Amino acid sequence: MTTYGLQLPKFTFPVPDDRLFDHVATMATAADDSGFTSLWVMDHFYQLPGLGGADDKMLEGYTLLGALAARTKKVTLGTLVTGVTYRNPALLAKEVTTLDIISSGRAVLGIGAAWYDVEHEGLGVDFPPVGERMDRLEEAVQICRLMFTEELPTFEGRYYRIKEARNIPRPVQPGGPKIMIGGSGPKRTLRAVAKYADISNVFGSADTLRKNIEILHNHCADVGRDPSEIQITRLGSLFLARSADEAEQLRQGVAGAMGEEWAREAATFGDADSVAEQLRELVDAGAQELIFNLPLANDADDVTAAGEVLKKALA
Repeated sequence: MTTYGLQLPKFTFPVPDDRLFDHVATMATAADDSGFTSLWVMDHFYQLPGLGGADDKMLEGYTLLGALAARTKKVTLGTLVTGVTYRNPALLAKEVTTLDIISSGRAVLGIGAAWYDVEHEGLGVDFPPVGERMDRLEEAVQICRLMFTEELPTFEGRYYRIKEARNIPRPVQPGGPKIMIGGSGPKRTLRAVAKYADISNVFGSADTLRKNIEILHNHCADVGRDPSEIQITRLGSLFLARSADEAEQLRQGVAGAMGEEWAREAATFGDADSVAEQLRELVDAGAQELIFNLPLANDADDVTAAGEVLKKALA
């Protein structure tokens, strides 16, 4: 059975700031109770342009996940995904290990090469060229894996190093939290997945998904990795409507704001029946977990309603 996860990317709700966390927590617990198997937040410090922009609200990801770990019981918890530029990887490994302990073994390390240059400039975080960011990503995931699995690991890379690093207490999960690499870059990102990751989070329509999985499997063959060891997850936006006409109106509005390509590749529009058909196409293309954000959801009831649709569609 294909599982489904929830991403919470926005924090602009009709509640005062001192009640904001409780509001977000009710949405998280609704996901926990509605069959979602994973819960994700973004690792950004400015809100993204398409979701309100830099002047909108944004909560720091790992602080939020630690608090949500105490409110939830079943969902796995992670960022989708951490930018490698934001944290020393040894510190990141410690943060994710702490999350694993708080959650009794439900942490996932999601990581990628980072991309939001405006955020980096605003906060004074170095934003090196993409090639260097990819090099840093590969070093970072190796360090995190070592700190999850070895008692006193040492690693010497070009950009990062550890020497007999302590990570005490150890992660709850045997072998440590799973590592997800996010992104669909065919040359570097998917090859890094083949070499180092447990989970590959990709984007796109069913056709795009098939192409990316084929590329990933070719990289697995090159590096001697069994592709069945890597879980395929797909992130997208879900717009639930009450009718086909309403779904088409939503699609046109989103396409006008975000572009036709984004609406086609990254979003799903429809009522319960048409959504089920579209999700089956993604499953047939190779998605093992479908992760959705819900742009129209504003409270726990909206999350519960989406969970009911997804549970029926993916049964």
